[in-house]
Amino acid sequence: MIGRHDGQVILVQGAIPGERVVAAVERVERQVAFATTVDVLEPSADRREPAGDLTCGGCLYAHIDYQRQLTLKAEVIRDAFARLGRLPVAAPAVTSSPDRGYRMRARLHVRGGRVGFFREGTHDLCDPKITGQLTDTAVDAAAACAESLARSGTSLAAIELAENIAADQRVAYVAVTGDSSPDHEALDQALTASGLTGITCLGANGTSRTAGVPVVSDPLSVLTSDAAHSGSLQRHAESFFQANRFLLPALVGAVVDAVPSGGTVLDLYAGVGLLSVSLAALGRRGITAVEGDRTSGRDLQHNAMPFSAVLRVSVESVEQFLKRRGEQAETIIVDPPRTGISRDAMTAVVRAGARRIVYVSCDPATMARDARRLVDGGYELTALTAFDLFPNTPHVEALGVFGRRGQ
Repeated sequence: MIGRHDGQVILVQGAIPGERVVAAVERVERQVAFATTVDVLEPSADRREPAGDLTCGGCLYAHIDYQRQLTLKAEVIRDAFARLGRLPVAAPAVTSSPDRGYRMRARLHVRGGRVGFFREGTHDLCDPKITGQLTDTAVDAAAACAESLARSGTSLAAIELAENIAADQRVAYVAVTGDSSPDHEALDQALTASGLTGITCLGANGTSRTAGVPVVSDPLSVLTSDAAHSGSLQRHAESFFQANRFLLPALVGAVVDAVPSGGTVLDLYAGVGLLSVSLAALGRRGITAVEGDRTSGRDLQHNAMPFSAVLRVSVESVEQFLKRRGEQAETIIVDPPRTGISRDAMTAVVRAGARRIVYVSCDPATMARDARRLVDGGYELTALTAFDLFPNTPHVEALGVFGRRGQ
């Protein structure tokens, strides 16, 4: 939350807008100071007792009533568009989510055989169970995997964990430290001890080993709220994928509704094909999906195979693809990383002249910046909504639809 003192902007952890608190300043940078609430003098009616440590990863809003969280996130989006994008918009509706067991993927750090999240601003481990984001079964599986590998002499830095929506498939990618390089027997033992359905490990010598089935998959019928009747989407633990099991179908549905039923589609930053493969499964044609990450790209290629007649895949950076192909499309979908769309890619997107751009973003600030670039390039924002993919955190997923002016 933002406070001010003698002209200095202070970001205050553990407060709620409208409260009077005592806050201790912990560090000062050139334009902003960072502080933590140590006493609440006049509490907000929206203050609640958090279940655990606010500084344990993914809990910074846990002291705020959930409906107020949604209001704050809508205001964050509205403020970003006004200040950074110079675009006055109404605060968008934010689709709510259950805040327990919602998270399907996470990076758990390993220290001394223990697994956990880092406490905010530190490398101190905290218990991921108290945050409620992951299922207890998932945390227990990661801990048992780490313990089993430690007994075999393998030292781990982190475990990338991924579940499917039904939570009946659970895989891990384990990152080793030093000269560790578990053999197949050690991985098999870890698989049995943890109950994971698959483990992948890249050893210190560069050798990749797997045990079990190293991917999880979800039926396209589930991802599309029963609109598609067959097929599935698979992914490795290290591939990017949206993390909220409860809102994933709603997000997919909103993007599908935003893409016109006719015309070609270009899906940039396509990941494993969540959007492009869903569109293909729903009968859309003329789709091209572009993904730069090699692991996500391999999953994308696998997932696209049943739809090869209507879906082309390019595994290369968005910038390289746009420079090489100069692709024309009626609709362009972009789901970039938190840093947003690079200037080169944005220039190419605007030059492509698509009638519609569907922008999915996990960062309101970079989305607002990119929205300004689109508006300057001849587009107008026609719809803006949001999804609370990250309950009890400051993060929010936004979906903007831009149409070409005059078309």
